[in-house]
Amino acid sequence: MTFIAAQISDLHVSERGKDADGNYQTCDHLARAVAHIMAMNPRPDIVLATGDLVDWAKPEEYEVLKELFAPLDMPLYLIPGNHDSREYLRAAFPGHDYLPAEGFINYAVEDYPLRLVGLDSQIEGEIGGTMCAERLAWLDATLSAEPTRPTLVFMHHPPITSGIEIMDRHGFDNPAPMMEVIRRHPQVERVVAGHLHRPITVSWAGTSVSVAPSTAHQIGLEMGDDAPLVLVMEPPAVYLHTWNEATGLVTHTSYVGEYEERLRKEKLGGKPGN
Repeated sequence: MTFIAAQISDLHVSERGKDADGNYQTCDHLARAVAHIMAMNPRPDIVLATGDLVDWAKPEEYEVLKELFAPLDMPLYLIPGNHDSREYLRAAFPGHDYLPAEGFINYAVEDYPLRLVGLDSQIEGEIGGTMCAERLAWLDATLSAEPTRPTLVFMHHPPITSGIEIMDRHGFDNPAPMMEVIRRHPQVERVVAGHLHRPITVSWAGTSVSVAPSTAHQIGLEMGDDAPLVLVMEPPAVYLHTWNEATGLVTHTSYVGEYEERLRKEKLGGKPGN
């Protein structure tokens, strides 16, 4: 049996009638992403939303977010990003019992073939993220509790250097201690994150880090030291993390939008050029 987790990230939902930063209609983008997920065959078992759920951390934005998520009929797991408010996130989703009542929003989900560990990497009031000593101790203890169960760790800030200098200046602070923790736990199949608004994969700490693109605007691939921050309308996307015992964890990118289907071949048939 294959277990499928859809990952969406950096939604930046704004109030109705207002644009998010950069004048992008992020509400419309998320509505299309949700419809895209619901139209998938097979439909994902769960959805992970990896931070920057809203744009200005306002209660009104979380109400809009809740409305936009309403069509999803599968479990939804949320973690905050640097644009979020832990307080307002909890208040908007009181039925999400996995959310801790106070403190950091770290939690483990034990209900699926793939164990899920959500991490709160937010530094309140800052763009970048971290895993402080308290959060690292929680992570180490949580992973130690199930050392043989395949595990997916999900967070907002990827604990890597991307090469996009302007984002790396506001990235993950001091990743070395987290690397040490993850190396001790080989059951971690992958660490998945957002924040960078680009699809990125890195070998890291004996496993890999996979960064999801945004459901709205992407960040341009500008890698020079003096390169500006450029927002581009590359196709929004949903990641699909598929797990079964035979293949392990495989990640696919599913682009959101309408694209011309040029040719459908029901059977390849072994003909040259297929």
